[in-house]
Amino acid sequence: MTEFVETGFWVEDGKIVIRKTQDVEPILDNNKRLMNDGDGYSPSRDMRRVASIPNVIIEQWIREGVNIFDPNHKDAIRRKLNSSEYAHLRTAPGQL
Repeated sequence: MTEFVETGFWVEDGKIVIRKTQDVEPILDNNKRLMNDGDGYSPSRDMRRVASIPNVIIEQWIREGVNIFDPNHKDAIRRKLNSSEYAHLRTAPGQL
């Protein structure tokens, strides 16, 4: 699945304004399909797929201080993905 993020920028009141948009509907539709397709474990059961997070959400979380690429943020990421607010990002049932 290809994820395109469109970036636009302009100058407003002497400041550069950057706006990023992404059509997340295909990602969320796929997440819903995966949620209903087993428990997320690989055939060998040594890995589990738990979420698919659109790039614009990753950037939003980074601005909020939660970096999914930083292992020190795993508890904050777990809280976000276990919350009902971000349930649409989950691809397997259960809590993290």
